[in-house]
Amino acid sequence: MSIPAARETFRKFLVQKGIRVTKQRLTIFDAAFAQPEHFTAEQLLDIVRASVEGKVSRATVYRTLPIMTESALLREVDIGSGEKFYRPNREGSRSQVAQVVCVDCDRIFEISAPFMEWYGSTVSSKLNLTPISQRLQVSAHCNVFRETGTCPRRG
Repeated sequence: MSIPAARETFRKFLVQKGIRVTKQRLTIFDAAFAQPEHFTAEQLLDIVRASVEGKVSRATVYRTLPIMTESALLREVDIGSGEKFYRPNREGSRSQVAQVVCVDCDRIFEISAPFMEWYGSTVSSKLNLTPISQRLQVSAHCNVFRETGTCPRRG
């Protein structure tokens, strides 16, 4: 999904929910959807402030991220570190991904996992339940880091 199309989808979502469409929310959305990698709320705040000279508050960023997640245009990733990460959901709300978290270089990788929909439905139906969300997350060590002491992915 292109940034302009996603922006329009987000704008319509805000209107549908009765949330004001503000310049600050759209600026936050544009900055978040433009990110190629996972980011934290604080990283996004720094990016937004650099682009609009500090005219967006921390509270506005923190309030906007859950709205973007609810709209399914942003995925929230919790790797158990106490900090949430986000990534644009360019594939749409139906895409199934697995996350592989490198515990050596602190990077999150996402890979397509189309089997997850089948698996979630299968195990839920055995209990007469309907799945509403699921995730597959693998924690892994970097083999290069283990061998050399440095990780080429560490930023």
